[in-house]
Amino acid sequence: MYPFAFTSVFLALTLGLAPHPALPADIISRQVMMQQLYESVLEQTPTAVSAVTGTYDEATLTAIDNTSRGWGQGTNFDEKNRPRGAVNAQQTYSILDAMYIAEDSPMIYLTIDEGYENGYTAKILDVLKEKKCPAVFFVTMDYVKQNPDLVRRMIDEGHVVGNHSMTHPAAGLPSQSIDVQAEELMTLHRYVKENFDYDMYLFRYPAGIHSDQSLALVQQLGYRSVFWSFAYRDWVTDDQPDPAASLQKVTERLHPGAIYLLHAVSSTNTEIMGDFIDQARAQGYIFGKMT
Repeated sequence: MYPFAFTSVFLALTLGLAPHPALPADIISRQVMMQQLYESVLEQTPTAVSAVTGTYDEATLTAIDNTSRGWGQGTNFDEKNRPRGAVNAQQTYSILDAMYIAEDSPMIYLTIDEGYENGYTAKILDVLKEKKCPAVFFVTMDYVKQNPDLVRRMIDEGHVVGNHSMTHPAAGLPSQSIDVQAEELMTLHRYVKENFDYDMYLFRYPAGIHSDQSLALVQQLGYRSVFWSFAYRDWVTDDQPDPAASLQKVTERLHPGAIYLLHAVSSTNTEIMGDFIDQARAQGYIFGKMT
């Protein structure tokens, strides 16, 4: 399902990389070599046809529990620094193509939510381009319509653009009918396809609110639901966390298969992005592209 990521994991394991607080010079050298190989993989063009069908079986879905629940990775961690909540959820809901944490490997993923533009996305893209680091940008319809140049840049620079719903309903997708939920995804999907010739295939629930029924719907539509195994309070624009403390927080929570959720409206995230990427790589982690 993730050919680029699989190749990179294989390279990482072959080169003997593992998270470590202080790597010797020879390991760092091998890390640089591996990253260069990964960059060449990123330049490849995927050949797989989009699996998004836009079809669903309402009768089947109606019989599935629609109880809403939020998502947070929790504060209980295993011996590999992985949130146990994410590990358990992955084991339970992978059958519905939901992704809470990735495989137990040096591969980690950077995902960035874009509900609205706050003047920082171009700077974030600059850093990602400089560091040759892929990311997933989850966008809403308003964001796409108001910021077409940024969306085009995300696509052209090799990032993944993900579906964050058409209207970002405050009460969550499960508060809507099955038909309306489907339109939340597919209206945006069609718009991006028509205007950018780009097929989205990853979905992030607004506020992380979901249900078994909504997970099954998203799967039937042909999307994969992407949650996260790290997030922090970075979205309040007039109460931004201290950059130094935030950099420490995001690096001390590094773990195999991590899926990071960051918000692009954050001045703090923009400031620490480059240092975070550098420190994660120095510990042996590789930023993968969800393909």
